[in-house]
Amino acid sequence: MANHARPLTVTAADRVELERLQRSPSTPAGFSRRARAVVLMADNVPGIEVARLTDYTPVQVSRIRRRFAQEGLSGLLDRMRPGRPPRMTEAKSARVVALTLKRPPSGLTHWSTRELATRVGVSHTSVHRIWKAHALQPHRVETFKFSTDPRAEEKIRDVVGLYLNPPTNAVVLSLDEKTQIQALDRTQPLLPLRPHSPARQTHDYRRHGLTSLYAALEIASGHVLGECSDRHTGADFLRFLQGLNRRYRGRELHVVLDNSSTHSTPEVRAWLDAHPKIRFHFTPTGASWLNMIEAWFGILTRKSVRRGSFPSVRALVRHIEHYIAHWNENPTPSVWTKKPADIIRKAVRRSR
Repeated sequence: MANHARPLTVTAADRVELERLQRSPSTPAGFSRRARAVVLMADNVPGIEVARLTDYTPVQVSRIRRRFAQEGLSGLLDRMRPGRPPRMTEAKSARVVALTLKRPPSGLTHWSTRELATRVGVSHTSVHRIWKAHALQPHRVETFKFSTDPRAEEKIRDVVGLYLNPPTNAVVLSLDEKTQIQALDRTQPLLPLRPHSPARQTHDYRRHGLTSLYAALEIASGHVLGECSDRHTGADFLRFLQGLNRRYRGRELHVVLDNSSTHSTPEVRAWLDAHPKIRFHFTPTGASWLNMIEAWFGILTRKSVRRGSFPSVRALVRHIEHYIAHWNENPTPSVWTKKPADIIRKAVRRSR
């Protein structure tokens, strides 16, 4: 058959492209294989030998020769193959998407693949494929919150401005209290980490009381000043402020804090009037996340408190004090990057 075939004519440009397709690792295997067969035929290699070298049958070699002679390089591409018609019609797929975007039946908060599959009459794997193709994730939900503070924009620019451009020769502190830290004592000793086994603790615990942590984060250095208190009152907050004033005696202090009632008691306001070098900068109502000490509280919870077991409140307080001392050995300052306009656009609802 192929031994008596006429030589295949290949232009110089086509030959360069065929050789590139053979070498390229990104070329589909079938395409690369057919390109090699064409190059061999262009070199006058007999069809039987071409079939042996490329693992084709002589009939397939003849078909490749004919396709290249008639269509060139495009004739070597994969052809559409017949197969079973798809069971999932476009109309049914569109119905799955439409129902997903609508409110589910009474009693459900969101669709599951099996609930929707039963409703439409398809398999749950088909529903999953359609959701993936249309980037739909009904099982996920994200939260958002708008500040209702009428002075929200002014406060955001004030607080973020302190982070981005702090006053010269002044100290910027992010201050807040973490209340109701529980001294939980596990009913059994903790089982330590082992190969192929994580650390384990009992689900049961005993409560031994609560403590509140007043903490101030120095924005420039990341240094943290903390003090635990049995109560959470305006007097306790004022005592912590007086300690900060003694530490930074004579220096101008800018304190970022939220709108807790203990931060604005008459005693606190009178003390601020007597100390003009200390200025408060309140975050907007419902936007305490602007206070950078909140991020440090999250670190404290994850790394020091959540997995601990404390037989008493005093043990919990000592544990927190040790963690603060450990943190201050190598403090990590946080760098604020978001501009006020970006925050206002997302956190402040504007009237239509």
